[in-house]
Amino acid sequence: MSVDVEGKSLVELLDMLEPAPTPAPIPMTPQTWGWAVLVLLLAAVVVCAVYLYRRHRRSNAYRRTALADLQAAGGDVAKIAEILRRTALAAFPRDQVASLHGPEWITFLKQSADKTSISSSDAQALVDAPYRSSPPNPKVANFARDWIRTHKAPRRQQ
Repeated sequence: MSVDVEGKSLVELLDMLEPAPTPAPIPMTPQTWGWAVLVLLLAAVVVCAVYLYRRHRRSNAYRRTALADLQAAGGDVAKIAEILRRTALAAFPRDQVASLHGPEWITFLKQSADKTSISSSDAQALVDAPYRSSPPNPKVANFARDWIRTHKAPRRQQ
């Protein structure tokens, strides 16, 4: 199968060339089991992450609601006391929180959050707020905001 190339010009020789065959398309499916396993593991990790994120959001929904109510309350100490009580009832068992009042209530608030502190006069204003009218107190509002954000709610079985 010899081709006579004597006496032909370069253009004629180039015209004699056959085009290279086009390669078969590359499949997009994985060629080995390892890639399939990796895709399944990645999908499982994503599903677990979404589940944990949604569970976390759902378990802290009461905090977001309390912070929004606190923002709407301004500095009204009576409303702040009510928001704190509702938040504590949502986060802790009812039998642990519902009967607390006075100094026991303030002690509970201080012990359930690590980095919150309140002066004795502000604590007394918070305890007396449902029974007496008092001027707006931004220190009590800051204490409530800190407590809502940082209190350690006990883990519940789901």
